Amino acid sequence: MQCIPTFSLGSSLHSLRFAPVIPLRISNRIRISTVVMAANRSAGRDVHIYNSNDSDTVLGGLILTNGVTNANFYSMVEVFLFFDGEYVLRHEDGMVLQRNDEDLRRGSYFIVTDGTVTVNNKLWLVRTISVASTRVAEFREAVRQRDRKCVVSGEEAVDAEYGMWFGFEAAHIFPLAYQDHWDRNNYGRWISIHPSTGGSINSVQNGLLLRSDIHGLFDNYVFSINPDNNYKVVCFRRDRKGIAGKHIDFENDERRPAIQLLRWHFRQAVLANMRGAGEPVFECDFPPGSDMMGEIMSGPMAAARMEFELFSRLAV
Repeated sequence: MQCIPTFSLGSSLHSLRFAPVIPLRISNRIRISTVVMAANRSAGRDVHIYNSNDSDTVLGGLILTNGVTNANFYSMVEVFLFFDGEYVLRHEDGMVLQRNDEDLRRGSYFIVTDGTVTVNNKLWLVRTISVASTRVAEFREAVRQRDRKCVVSGEEAVDAEYGMWFGFEAAHIFPLAYQDHWDRNNYGRWISIHPSTGGSINSVQNGLLLRSDIHGLFDNYVFSINPDNNYKVVCFRRDRKGIAGKHIDFENDERRPAIQLLRWHFRQAVLANMRGAGEPVFECDFPPGSDMMGEIMSGPMAAARMEFELFSRLAV
């Protein structure tokens, strides 16, 4: 039986306890990470979260980028930690962090509560690169015609009128490879515009037009869009594209991305980057002649990664 840590942080309690968790039944087609694994996503963090009674117990953290406020930080902490009572975050300088729109400061934060804190063991879906597919041609065209620019950078597809979309790609918010997960959880209920082929997962409402380089970052949860904060772009690594803190205007278009899917992606990004040491980082660059299979099998979460890549290609 798997256990996840629970932390009782009251002034009179100083022990770390473990609460049993009933094992989850996972599809034998696609493996999904259910545990926090040591990974390079923790490298470079300048914000750290601790048990207030144990400064050696790191619960998570992030790399601070433009646009992250104190209130944003509280809401992200509550994605990967569960609280059964009131709590506050205290900065290492002793100041209690207020839930406001001031910019978050770097440093260490300590959870102060008389209740119990439990790490969210929610599934994180392994995801890497996207694969071109004839099955999603209608999806691609619908996303192109709706957006006509990279919705994150704002760069327009200036040659679109000539049928040229070089450097722009239609990205799935929820990955196509997880069709079974989509169906099993009835995510199609969030879709109101259904394509003629490919099923609800290929609705324009599950897509964004992105610049090719930004698409790769989106698929790897390097950044996400928080629909509950006026569609703010949140970067979880150093912002080399100048997009952190931007607000995206999807306009009043019935074809706009489903808010529930953007929320799903954002929560996955928080789990991947902020929970514990973060989830594994995968190699995605395989030039011609590369031993792709060998590199994947020698990397982290090899079996899950191979299954994702396999079903990405079977989804065509």
